[in-house]
Amino acid sequence: MFGKYLENVRKMSPIVHSITNYVTVNDVANALLAIGAKPIMADDARDAAEITKICSALNINIGTLNEMTVKAMFAAGKEAKKLGHPVILDPVGAGAGSFRTETALGIIRELSPDAIKGNISEISTLAGALGAGADEADAQAGGKTKGVDADMSELINDENLLRNIRLAKSLAKVTGSVIIITGAIDLIADENKCYAVRNGHPDMADVTGTGCRLSAMTGAYIAANPQEKTEAAAAAVITSGLSGELAAERLGKRCGNAAFRDAMTDSLYLMDAQTLEKGEKYEIY
Repeated sequence: MFGKYLENVRKMSPIVHSITNYVTVNDVANALLAIGAKPIMADDARDAAEITKICSALNINIGTLNEMTVKAMFAAGKEAKKLGHPVILDPVGAGAGSFRTETALGIIRELSPDAIKGNISEISTLAGALGAGADEADAQAGGKTKGVDADMSELINDENLLRNIRLAKSLAKVTGSVIIITGAIDLIADENKCYAVRNGHPDMADVTGTGCRLSAMTGAYIAANPQEKTEAAAAAVITSGLSGELAAERLGKRCGNAAFRDAMTDSLYLMDAQTLEKGEKYEIY
């Protein structure tokens, strides 16, 4: 089902403006190149809006915030919305500190992102703040973060899957965004439906930047498939997870995380529609 979305990315080769964190900026750029998109990064407010004009999508990642980059995020975001370009928000560490949490909430309220991608703790924090919990208790509680990682007690599994699907759909309804919750089971939801994706490999947890790469890739997929945002986002998630599976197969045995990271990028570069459709693992709720 999802192969055509990758083909459209390779045909369109969208330029994705990523205002992202300095820990993983090179990985983000290489992941975009590997799927056939093009990266550009401009994080100064004097430059960001103008650069956004020549792009097809905007990826905002709040992993390493400072006062200047926040100004750039809003300047670029307003320009992207004016031009009708998709905006992706990666609320890294939302809930860990008030500055990043309030920045993420401000972006949601002012820019109405097309997609919001985070782990379950980040998404739960935003849902709680916006009154979009799966039930009344969730709406009051918010999430529990461990730095930029999800709290182990909140991780998505088969026992709490339906509850977290309700959470994702509820937040999608409140924000108008496609909600992507990453984990051992990934959820991609709008207010009406949710894809539960089971692609991925455990060694991906030992590589920094897999989520940062995914948010940028999501921008490319939605830019190339604007009429089917939820499916495009699901295709990006499947592509990312499958690249981890294929990297593990290619390496043949456990290795260092640097080699695994590079093998994931190679898997993205070599992936085609047939490989994606053969490897996709998902259910629809």
